[in-house]
Amino acid sequence: MKLRLLKILFMILISLLHISCDNVASNDEYVNKNQSVTNKDVAESLEKANRYLLIQEAEQIDDYIERHDMEVVQTGTGLRYQIINKGDGELIKKGDIVSLEYEIGLLNGDLIYSSKKDGVKTFLVGRGGVESGLEEGILKLRKNSVAILILPAHLAHGLLGDGNKIPARATLVYKIKVIDKIVKNN
Repeated sequence: MKLRLLKILFMILISLLHISCDNVASNDEYVNKNQSVTNKDVAESLEKANRYLLIQEAEQIDDYIERHDMEVVQTGTGLRYQIINKGDGELIKKGDIVSLEYEIGLLNGDLIYSSKKDGVKTFLVGRGGVESGLEEGILKLRKNSVAILILPAHLAHGLLGDGNKIPARATLVYKIKVIDKIVKNN
């Protein structure tokens, strides 16, 4: 998947460089505006490539959901989630402090991080410091909830990954259990 993505991006980049190099005139020559690559052309090419990558990612997520016979809800941002156990009490809200047991994996099944190895994840909801998809998904849960969240790359670590174990443009599968919820007094 990464290799194919890199090949596509490389081909687009080479094409753009080739087009721009063919149209570069010497310092003494006048460059015809009709022959040069404009910022608009570059933006349109990048937009088209990004649209293709988003469609490809959505297809891979749908395939994962089908292979694992999941019944998910999809939000407007593209987050997909399935609640396995509803949990107890009120829904988590911004300002609450939550602690999670978790496994973070890729669509191919590779386990990246887990609370068993890396420790429980505790954070203040709405404060950032975690993936935006996790922030969004946690608001659907309660204490003792168990859920699976599928975070497209734009809701996870984006174009670059986390610089450690999560690769570039990786879709993450979060399997979580909310083990504690503390309502913080504002």
